[in-house]
Formats: sequence, C-alpha cells, structure tokens
Amino acid sequence: MILKRLFFIITTVSLLASCCNDTYKRLNNQAAKEYLQPVRPASEGRNPCWNKFAKKFIYAPAFDVPDPSDALSYRFTVSSDTGSWSFESKRPNASLAPVWNSIPPGPVSLCVEAKLICDEYETVYTRSFLRDYPFEGPYRDAVRDYREAAIKGALYVHLMPEVQHWIGSDVPDMAYSHNTYPCKIIGATIRNECLIARVLPERRENALAVAKSAADFLIRMSRPADSPLAYFPPTYYLDKEASKREWNQGKTMTLEAAAAGQAFLDLYDITGEQEYFERAACIGRTFVSLQRENGSLPIKVDFITGEPVNDVCAMLHPLLRYFRRLESYGLTEFAHARKKGERWMDSVAVERFDMTGQFEDVNVKGLEPYQNLTNCTAAPYASYLLKKPDMNSVDLQNAIDLIRLSEDQFVHWAYHENTADGFPKKNAPCVHEQYHYEMPVDNSSCNVANAWLDLYETTGDRLALAKAKALIDNITIQQNAVSGQIPTTFEWREAGKDRKRSFWINCSFSSITTLLRFAEITAREE
Repeated sequence: MILKRLFFIITTVSLLASCCNDTYKRLNNQAAKEYLQPVRPASEGRNPCWNKFAKKFIYAPAFDVPDPSDALSYRFTVSSDTGSWSFESKRPNASLAPVWNSIPPGPVSLCVEAKLICDEYETVYTRSFLRDYPFEGPYRDAVRDYREAAIKGALYVHLMPEVQHWIGSDVPDMAYSHNTYPCKIIGATIRNECLIARVLPERRENALAVAKSAADFLIRMSRPADSPLAYFPPTYYLDKEASKREWNQGKTMTLEAAAAGQAFLDLYDITGEQEYFERAACIGRTFVSLQRENGSLPIKVDFITGEPVNDVCAMLHPLLRYFRRLESYGLTEFAHARKKGERWMDSVAVERFDMTGQFEDVNVKGLEPYQNLTNCTAAPYASYLLKKPDMNSVDLQNAIDLIRLSEDQFVHWAYHENTADGFPKKNAPCVHEQYHYEMPVDNSSCNVANAWLDLYETTGDRLALAKAKALIDNITIQQNAVSGQIPTTFEWREAGKDRKRSFWINCSFSSITTLLRFAEITAREE
C-alpha cells in the first residue's frame, strides 16, 4: 500500500510538472512571436523614433535610418561574438524581426548598408546595443505566501525606530534621511500605518497614533488656504539629499501633493475623521486651479508663488488616479479636470511616446526628448487606461504599447554580467527604474507587474499573468526572511556597502500592496 501510494504521488507530481512545462512552452512561444513586433515604430507615423537613447531591446527594434535618394534597397547585418545575421529590405526603417529570434542574448552591433544604383553598398547607419534575454518561464516560485510577505514587509516599516518616533514627536526623525521628501515618504508612512491598523487589530491603536502624528506634520507644513498652492505640503524638507541642490531650493514638484492627498484619504477611510477628507478634497481643488486649459500642469513650481520654474509639463498619471479616487467619494467636481488631463496625456505624452522620468531627485530641465524614459510613467499610465470605466479600443492599444515599452527597455529576465565570483551582480527577473538610474527597483517591478495584472484582468492574457507572477515572486525571494524588509534595490553588495543600502518606504509600500493584490488574484484563480 505504501509503495502504491508513493507511486501515485510520484506520478501525480510528474503529470503536474508536465502540464506546467507544456503551459510555459506555449507561453514562451507566444512571447517569442510577440517580440517580433517592434514597439511603436516611427514608421507608424504617430511619433518620432523614440529609441535614440535606448541601450537594450527585447522586442525587435526599428531605427531612424537615413534614406539616400538613390538607394534601391537596404542590407541589415547584426553581428556579435557568436556570429552574424543579415537580411535585405526595401525600407530603411525596417525592424530586425527577420533575424531577431535567431540572435542569442548579448552585445551586438548593427550595420545598415544602402544598395545604390551603381550596385555598390554604402554604410548609412551603425549602432551597438544589447539584445536582451526574452521571457522564458518558468522562473523561481515565491518562497513564502504572498500575504505573509506583504504583512511582514508592512511590519518592518511599522517597527522602524524612525517610524515609531512619531509617537510623542511632531517632527520626523531625520536619522531616516529620506524623510526629507515629506509628500512621498511621510505620505507612504501614513498609508502603511493605515494598512497595519486595518489588517492587524492588535496594533491598530499604535499604528493610527503614528499615522495621525505624521499627518499632522504634513498639515502644519502645508501652504495656507489663501496661497496659490493652498493645502500643498512641500516636496522637500530641511537640507538633505536632493533638497540641497540649487535647482530644488524653494521649489516643489507639482504632483507630489497627490501622494499626501492619497494618505489623507486612507486615514479618513480607517478613522472616519472628516478633517482628513476635507484636506484631501482641498488639495484636489488646488490642482484644478493650477491646471491649464489644455489639461497640462507644470512639473515644478515655486513653492510660495506657484509660478512654473521651467517649461516642462508633468506626466499626469498620479493626478488622474487621485481625481478618480476623489470622484469615488461622490465629488463629481473633479471629473472635468480629469478628462482634460486624460486628453493631454493621450494627445501629447502617449502620442509622442515620450514617457520621460520625473523624479524629485533628477533634474529634468534641458533633457532631450526620450533622453530619460522610465517605466514609472509608462506602466502606471497603462494601468490607468486599463481601469477606465469607458475604456475603448484606442485606450487598450495605447496601454499595450506602454506595457511593451516598459518590458522592452526596463525589464530584465536575466543578466549577462556576473561578479568575479561567478554570480549575477543584479537579481532577475526585475525592472530597472529609468535611463538615468539603471538599477532594479522593487517599485519598478510593481509598476510593470500591476500593468500586466490589469492587462490580464482586462483581456485574459495568460502570458501577462505569467510575467507579472515572475516579477512578484522575485520580490519574495529578495525579501529578508528574518526581518521582513523588502529591499529597494535588487543587487549584490559586499558587506560594508550593504550596510549602507538605501531603503525607501514608498517603494516598500508599493511592494506590500502589490503582494496583497496578487494574494487575492491567486486565491480567485484557485
């Protein structure tokens, strides 16, 4: 009987493994076919060639190749240490699809030659880049339950001395230097404490005391009701980190106040205290007053006068999400401003495909178009489009384009570069934050994973679900199994440097909420 039972178990496991392998074989084949479709090529006529500054590609790229007037055709040759692959095309902006899936991952060089009337070939374009690893599942499974991972991550933040410092103090503990960003970091602290109060009743009293003390600080630091930036807390506090830089002195990132507003709404939801709801609504009304007729807002303004300090427009996805949430409370006054913002995003940012990075510690003035693309703009706006109650086919296609851009430029399914000891320097699968910070960040993994989850829930695409799972599973692998800390960056560091590893509460909160979401999805799938 024991032998029969053992045989049954072995046979069942074998069948399940076979089913899993068959599933991933099908998904991997689907991915390989999709990678032959270039991401929003300029030949579509919608946008300029967006990949001028790109260093790597997962999808077959197409480039802005010069077109000599006497060219008859073009020969494309991709070369690497392992071989070369060529094809000919009548078009100078043809994608590399004819040879793309034959090229192994690694550094490659492209040479495009024009065939002239005299039957000679003239080199018209050269470029080097990384042909990056494609999705090839399965990847390592989660090492703990998703909900458990989320709660442990939230508890790590909750128990930080710098967070518990809010009990009995009305100012932040600057031993945690990222508190220099009040809206982003203190706002995320409030949201984490509201989550703790909701899911761990025995810690509710302490968590709400922390949240209220932090919220009161943001309120005290906010601009007065009769000022141009009424009710806005500052982007920067004290002379720490980015706030030291000349271009940030006395300035504020316009959309940062939405992060504080989201925190006030969380606090209202858990306490029912009207003052937090009113504060959030007033922040929304200030945003409406700042919005231009075309729907745009300036990215950075003087914190006193509200005057723009440059001509760069903000990427509006955080504000549009905020307006949508305010509307969910019955505040229909924000619908018009939200729709204006949607029109600007769709007709300008998405149409140009310039999903530029807009971080409070990176200067945006003087950037060329496409010079600092980021998933942190592309993927969240894809999620926003997929969640529109009136989403149409154009919204869906734009969302898919933005998700493909995010994967193509920022997802790493594996790495080529190892340490001297033979293991990867960075831990894949993961997502890099931006061109100007090529580091795997947990919040970036969450941005792209959530966009794939939204695509899966909208279309039923199982490949999108599998890709999201791979990124989310790796968050549990990177998480400290003892303390519960979810590190912000997923890279190997020697001991001395690891002790100085940066930890961002807002990024951790993103991981926490993503893990909780995936726990609910997997429970439904079962």
